[in-house]
Amino acid sequence: MIDEALAAGADTLGAAGGDGSLGIVAAAACANQLPFVCIPAGTRNHFARDLGLDPGDPVAALDAFSDRVEDQIDVAEVNGRPFLNVVSLGIYGEAVRQSAYRDAKLRTLLQTARALLGPSTEMPELDLADDVGTEHRRPAIVLVSNNPYVLGRPMAQGARPTLHSGRLGIIVIDAPVSGRPASGRAWSATSLKVNAQGTVHAGLDGEAVEFSPPLKFAIRPRALRVWMPRRAGDRRRPPRQVPGPIQRRTRR
Repeated sequence: MIDEALAAGADTLGAAGGDGSLGIVAAAACANQLPFVCIPAGTRNHFARDLGLDPGDPVAALDAFSDRVEDQIDVAEVNGRPFLNVVSLGIYGEAVRQSAYRDAKLRTLLQTARALLGPSTEMPELDLADDVGTEHRRPAIVLVSNNPYVLGRPMAQGARPTLHSGRLGIIVIDAPVSGRPASGRAWSATSLKVNAQGTVHAGLDGEAVEFSPPLKFAIRPRALRVWMPRRAGDRRRPPRQVPGPIQRRTRR
């Protein structure tokens, strides 16, 4: 359908759907240097919320075709594949693969966490280094986002204060060791490399995908033109900074 629209000479691409569907059309708009119109019609609508759109009124998003403002936002990518929100690895990456994930995300995530964090279970073989040089081997969770989320509320409305920072948001939670609670680190960067021993299962904007290692993350500043209803710009406000559970580490 996208190819047909492009072949017909479309000068704008819009989509109604959840984050996964929106990401596919947005990637095509970005590749063809066309404006993108987001119409929230999914379950959680993280991307639409962070744009300042009202998920409760998807029809209002159609005003972007007539009375609009244009913004240019960042697009992140992993191994050349664009994403608008977040790529999840480790527990999240495994949970997204489960057939029950779409209908019961939290329950499926908790069940996967219990299985992967059991005493006799091996964690996915991921390996990366953070911004102070600490190596994280077989972490329980790795989240790489298109611009940093506010810690403590990564799935809340307006959880990304900006989509123009030109930086990835990175959160790593290490698995508990010898009875010690899990610890981790959050930072931002313009790129990240994650090594692995085999195929990596991931969730990309909520969709189950597989990657061949290494995973190379990058960000393309202001790569996507977005048309929004003029009134949506007044709705977007940076959220209050909320402390998160991440424990900062010093260099070993």
